[in-house]
Amino acid sequence: MVERRRFGDVIPHLILLIGIAIVAFPVYLCFVGSTLDQATIANGQMGLTPGPLFFETYWRTLFVGTSGTTREPVATMMFNSFVMALVIALGKIAISIISSYAVVYFKFPFRMAAFWMIFVTLMLPVEVRIYPTYKIAADLNLLNSYAGLTLPLIASATATLFFRQFFMTIPDELIEASKLDGAGPFRFFKDTVLPLSRTNIAALFVILFIYGWNQYLWPILITTHDDMQTIVIGIKKMIVTADALTEWNVVMATAMLAMLPPVAVVVLMQRWFVKGLVETEK
Repeated sequence: MVERRRFGDVIPHLILLIGIAIVAFPVYLCFVGSTLDQATIANGQMGLTPGPLFFETYWRTLFVGTSGTTREPVATMMFNSFVMALVIALGKIAISIISSYAVVYFKFPFRMAAFWMIFVTLMLPVEVRIYPTYKIAADLNLLNSYAGLTLPLIASATATLFFRQFFMTIPDELIEASKLDGAGPFRFFKDTVLPLSRTNIAALFVILFIYGWNQYLWPILITTHDDMQTIVIGIKKMIVTADALTEWNVVMATAMLAMLPPVAVVVLMQRWFVKGLVETEK
């Protein structure tokens, strides 16, 4: 029998609250700065209470633009980032689940060699293959396009390995039952494998969406037009060399807006995300 202590959970909860405060306080300061005027922030007079310029700053940030090295409104950058993150996440999942299904359930020559060739790419950092990837994208006229932002990044060895390991845990009895019912490979994939993979797909979608949203190196290489840049690049371009010329209230507002889509995805899919990591729903 486990003894229940009255104050046994006080210390763990206190530590948790301290950790939340450490993480959340800089975010709160960023929000406060986004509601103040530029002079107040530049003079170091920023307090701990929000200012009166919330709607004005965020409207200007979203729909007007800044005076930094990028003049595109943040709404355009957020749309570009959203398209990039969504296509990368869905593309990686689609390609990985199909390739994993082929490796696990189809018997063809060199299938394990093909899998290990995919797996070995995990050992290659992005910087090693960034130049040949850029060269191919440039030769195919993919610069400054959504195809250029997404297509070179939709293959994922990690997701392929993840799905392969999950498919190998599906009981063979399900395969035999499907064969007795006259189901072919496509029907077995659609009616059995996909429903069993829902939580895994949800968990991967959250991870891959955030991965695509936070991309910096590839978008800065593939885009030269302001109207195609993502919000991560936009934040960097807003911080100009002369510190006094940086509109810090707009930069902080942009940083707050940049956090909203990933946070929304995590919050909305939290239940599926946790189940996909800790359960095997078979």
